[in-house]
Amino acid sequence: MAAIIDGKAFAAGLIAHISGAVSDLAAKHRLQPGLAVVLVGEDPASRVYVRNKGRQTKAAGMNSFEHRLPEETGEAALLALVRRLNQDPAVHGILVQLPLPAHIDPSKVINAISADKDVDGFHIENVGRLSVGEDSPVPCTPAGCLMLLRHQLGDLSGSRAVVVGRSNIVGKPVAMLLLRENCTVTVAHSRTQGLAAVCREADILVAAVGVPEMVKGDWIKPGATVIDVGINRIENRDGQTRLVGDVDFEAAMKVAGAVTPVPGGVGPMTIACLLRNTLMAACRRHRVAIPPGL
Repeated sequence: MAAIIDGKAFAAGLIAHISGAVSDLAAKHRLQPGLAVVLVGEDPASRVYVRNKGRQTKAAGMNSFEHRLPEETGEAALLALVRRLNQDPAVHGILVQLPLPAHIDPSKVINAISADKDVDGFHIENVGRLSVGEDSPVPCTPAGCLMLLRHQLGDLSGSRAVVVGRSNIVGKPVAMLLLRENCTVTVAHSRTQGLAAVCREADILVAAVGVPEMVKGDWIKPGATVIDVGINRIENRDGQTRLVGDVDFEAAMKVAGAVTPVPGGVGPMTIACLLRNTLMAACRRHRVAIPPGL
């Protein structure tokens, strides 16, 4: 039976460490990191995410600035808000919640954020830095995946890693991070021939496709470590809904060495890494040493 990788517990420990570092910054440097989150429209899931981010930002001792704009907000108005936040010295991190309404170009908005305040790690400049191995903000979910892998396995060097999914948000950045760790990395996707066989080669298998329970137990190499990034809501026969990942969890538990659950695996790490990126952005902006252990 596989070990369960407890992302919720790991994230709680990371946030506690961040909170302590924030207190030290306030005491020693009179510096309080600030995160601005922008929500356009009334997407229910996005509203929950923004509320949770605001609550945890404040709990960590940081300033939280929420900007909720109506669905009909124009692209020019949103870009003007981003420019104001870029100039605000109290704001060290800016996050524009995705998805945006169809009439707004998300790429234009993301790249309007100052690269040094881009705590999502999506700005084209930061994507480029990540791809060539330079220091940059790392997208939050991929950063959380890597932390859990290091915690579970220690040194990843030499491991064969397969990432199922090639999105700019998770798949590609995870692959870049695993390359940094000296893994041999394969990025698989919907056009990959013999996908199950490719997955069976992995010592580390990262599933990030958004298809409920797509990865079956017989796709997994015995003893492999499985990181399930998917969050999918499905309906049971009795009409009740539940959250599942991209991996058939029960089947994976019988084969893998370790598996992240859904919920309680990668999800909690995303907000923890957002706070981490905000703290690091504040330190860089004010030329303060980044606290150890981050």
